[in-house]
Amino acid sequence: MRIAFIGQAAFGGAVLEALAADGQNEIVGVFAPQSKGHRDDPIVETVKSLALPLFQFASLKDLDAIEQFKALEPDLGVLAFVTQIVPIEILHYPEKGTIQYHPSLLPLHRGPSSINWPIVMGESETGLSIFWPDEGLDTGPLLLQKTVKIGPDDTLGVVYFQSLFPMGVDAMVEAVELVRQDRAPKTVQEEVRATYEGWFTAKEAAIDWSKPGAEIYNLIRGSDPQPGANSTLDGQTVSFYDASFTDVETTQRAGAVVSIGQKIDVAVNGGAISIGRLRGAEGKVSGADFAKATELREGVCFGT
Repeated sequence: MRIAFIGQAAFGGAVLEALAADGQNEIVGVFAPQSKGHRDDPIVETVKSLALPLFQFASLKDLDAIEQFKALEPDLGVLAFVTQIVPIEILHYPEKGTIQYHPSLLPLHRGPSSINWPIVMGESETGLSIFWPDEGLDTGPLLLQKTVKIGPDDTLGVVYFQSLFPMGVDAMVEAVELVRQDRAPKTVQEEVRATYEGWFTAKEAAIDWSKPGAEIYNLIRGSDPQPGANSTLDGQTVSFYDASFTDVETTQRAGAVVSIGQKIDVAVNGGAISIGRLRGAEGKVSGADFAKATELREGVCFGT
């Protein structure tokens, strides 16, 4: 098959390398984001190393982008980590259609931050979907899915880099092979089960210390490493990483510093959270270094 590839970031590059190494198909062109300043998207280096045709447009909705895509005469479109809107003229042009990776078990967690939200919501599993995109947002028929367990202490980074990333690369190769063999399913998503969440930003990651400690811990896990669950200290924003939770009650009010060592222990409703690293004005540092730089003392409260 002739494959036109649209993707970005390290994940897109890894999928591209895997498809090129597979040797069963011809990658006729790669569409990647335009450079920002002097920094190329990570996938650009992969494209150059594989000596593949590279195309970069400000928007894939531009007529020039659509015409360039069609000129490649692809049999299949492959989307791996795409944040641009891909017009229907591109999605429907290849004879065998277009497939896309999404890091959730569709129709659950449609939307752009589908890895963060299941962790923040305290769910015990998530997964990935390879689907056939259509006019909707993550609404097209399913080709295949893989389930991933979320451990009680797993962070966003652990779930993505140890599970969803490597499994996603293998799943994309598997899906392309199913298409090549004309064995790829098109299972309609169950709309009655569908959920959607928007971008998970620093605003959504702000800590409300009045909430149960377990919920705050889930928020920290689901925000680590990005965007970082955050609070304030003396009016300055502070983000928390490398956390652990214990359900041993403290006498301190929620948000108050209980103890300071290599980590900073903070009281929450129903226990305490140990924070291994914090990011403030001095950058991301250990709990001990943060306490020293800010002259933090026991009893001081975050959220002030």
